[in-house]
Amino acid sequence: MKGEIWFEDDGKRIDLSKVTRLYPAVMIHAGGDSASVSLEWAELKADVVTVEAYVLICDFDPVGEIPVNRVELRYATKEALFQAMQEIAQKLQD
Repeated sequence: MKGEIWFEDDGKRIDLSKVTRLYPAVMIHAGGDSASVSLEWAELKADVVTVEAYVLICDFDPVGEIPVNRVELRYATKEALFQAMQEIAQKLQD
């Protein structure tokens, strides 16, 4: 079992070895509400939604349980989100 694997970004420090789910999303604004959606959906609906931020969601609860312990890292661009994802992938491979 791997030890702690730390990733720091967006003013937060996360132990990646404790993350049970890690996935990208987009915070959008549409119809007066904000919601977290998949990148694909946000791109399909780009003409009717406003992107507030790109988000990397880190869940710490066991898979199958409703995620309560969650950290969201926010990015201004999709490129910044993808860069963070590459950094995390590298840390997990080391």
